[in-house]
Amino acid sequence: MKATSAAFIKSSFTAADWPGGPLPEIAFMGRSNVGKSSLINSLLSVRGLARTSSTPGRTQSLNFFLINERFRFVDLPGFGYARVPKAIKSGWGEMVTSYLAKRQQLVLSIHIVDSRHEPTKLDLQLHEWLEHSAKPRLIVATKSDKLSNNELRESLGRVKRVFSKDRVVAFSAKTRRGRDEVWRAIESALADFNHVGLD
Repeated sequence: MKATSAAFIKSSFTAADWPGGPLPEIAFMGRSNVGKSSLINSLLSVRGLARTSSTPGRTQSLNFFLINERFRFVDLPGFGYARVPKAIKSGWGEMVTSYLAKRQQLVLSIHIVDSRHEPTKLDLQLHEWLEHSAKPRLIVATKSDKLSNNELRESLGRVKRVFSKDRVVAFSAKTRRGRDEVWRAIESALADFNHVGLD
């Protein structure tokens, strides 16, 4: 698939602000500074649509984007940045869990981890939320270009052991490694949604 159009729709802090309508949604989530915005921008072949920042924890809302006039990308807040006040951290958790639990349009959850590091306790917690939601999910290990082939093989092995039931894709926004594989997973989820429709 190729993104022929991509536009920012809105930022939402509560369920009441989520966009209406039956368009399917692909959600991107992971801890702060994991390369989430770079992944989205790489998939869309645009710069700066999803904001990247050297300051982790910058994204504090659910950000919705309309893709090809027929589905949405949803950029969820990064989690786990130590300098963010506890009250905001708590609010983020409520926003994300509410979205995962309630959003019927959600057809694929893309959980992003940094290929250079072990999955964290927060990654495991997010994974449990995704398992509980019982919806399709994909693990994407970003920044794969920063590892040698042997290091990447070892890293992916660790990730697969932690998330044993889930498919894992090595990705690099720099080299575009894994880009087509992620798009194929998105296409498959959209096709399943179009076949079944909303409950």
